[in-house]
Amino acid sequence: METSGGGELRRLALHDRHHALGARLMPFAGWEMPLQYAGILAEHEAVRTGVGVFDVSHLGRCRITGPGAGRYLRAVTTYNVEQMSPGTAHYSLYCNASGGIDDDVFVYRMASERWLVVHNAANALSDFQRVAAVAGAAATDVTAATVMLAVQGPLATGVLATVLGFDVGAMPQHACREIERDGRAVLVARTGYTGEDGAECILDSEEAWRLWDAVIAAGARPVGLGARDTLRLEAALPLHGHDIDASTNPYEAGLGWAVSLGDGVPFEGRDALLRLKAGPPARRLTHLATFERAVPRAGYTVIDPGSGTAVGTLTSGAFGPTVRRGIGMAYLPSGLSALGVRLEVQIRERAIPVEVVPRPFYHRSK
Repeated sequence: METSGGGELRRLALHDRHHALGARLMPFAGWEMPLQYAGILAEHEAVRTGVGVFDVSHLGRCRITGPGAGRYLRAVTTYNVEQMSPGTAHYSLYCNASGGIDDDVFVYRMASERWLVVHNAANALSDFQRVAAVAGAAATDVTAATVMLAVQGPLATGVLATVLGFDVGAMPQHACREIERDGRAVLVARTGYTGEDGAECILDSEEAWRLWDAVIAAGARPVGLGARDTLRLEAALPLHGHDIDASTNPYEAGLGWAVSLGDGVPFEGRDALLRLKAGPPARRLTHLATFERAVPRAGYTVIDPGSGTAVGTLTSGAFGPTVRRGIGMAYLPSGLSALGVRLEVQIRERAIPVEVVPRPFYHRSK
């Protein structure tokens, strides 16, 4: 986990709730965030088998409203968001002139002319400035005014149905809708970052404690950033700043499906992406698993045992508590990225055998 490089940390609106629950707090992307409460393994297991709730209010949130709002967003994002129907959400990217991924984002079309974009915390300021540069006063940063809670796990939709009073499980994946609770609007979206079922809720920060308390009273366990990282890695979901960044492009990262080029609308990086799409990538983000209970970590070297040469570096790595194997991701030459290829990862003084496996590492039960 990357931590803040110093300076005054921002506190979550629910900071006192986290402190009262015994959260171990840590600096992360300029925020004081819960790393864990009862322990990373216990919290990971709770999400895989029951239901957990994460406070992910450190993520940046920007609203764009009014005529032309969709057009403004299309001018800065890789996906053709204008084709989205109201009440849906979609993953997208901000790219630079070279086609590198400056950030990955989620776009929510709340209504015909009302949108919400969720940015990674470390990039929230520059991301908002990117949107505001084209949208002007139509864009509003609502990070401080709102709270974002992720309720995840096989029992998540049942807990949310009890708390919110409607059948959340009947919503399609990536659907979103606004409801009223305690006289305030709550955006409920069938999205998440764990590989499990569930939803994310965005609401006014002043009223968020009511929803937090109600979800926990209904059976959700509070979960911190530590388990969030192992859960997303088992689901093979990329983390910006690690598995994708300004030096990686969508096609080598396996994210070409988040790029729309057919509508002809210009956006930053489009020309480079056209060129990149025309040829096969020289390297690919590849998914590796160990044959033993080793713990690969980001930064460890990947070795081709045939030649004994280094061929890549792990961008993420951990022991997967659910899959019971060491798992990791790395950019490798395309010729070494085929399923079943045997390689090694240098873990301290040992070269640990690994194999290329399909993504994701973990599939939830349907």
